[in-house]
Amino acid sequence: MIELNRRERATLTAVALGHAEITCSCEPDLFVDGLACCDQQTAHRLARLGLVVPARPGQRGEQVPALLTAAGVAALSIAVPQVSAA
Repeated sequence: MIELNRRERATLTAVALGHAEITCSCEPDLFVDGLACCDQQTAHRLARLGLVVPARPGQRGEQVPALLTAAGVAALSIAVPQVSAA
C-alpha cells in the first residue's frame, strides 16, 4: 500500500470529488477549483505513482478533468460509486 501524507490525501480527495483538472504533459500540473495547486511536487508524485490521470486525451499542455485511477481509489480507501445501466 502507498503511504500518503495529509496533503496528498487532500489532493486525491479533491480529484475524487471532481474539483481538479490536470495538464496533459509528462510532468502534469494540477488545478483545483480553477487555481494552480500550491504544491506541484505533490501533483507530480501522484501522477508518477499512477494515482491520478487525465480523464481524456488532450493536446500537450491542455487542462482536462483529472481522474483517480483504481490505485488512487485504493490509496484513499474509498468505495467507487456504482453507475447503474439504465
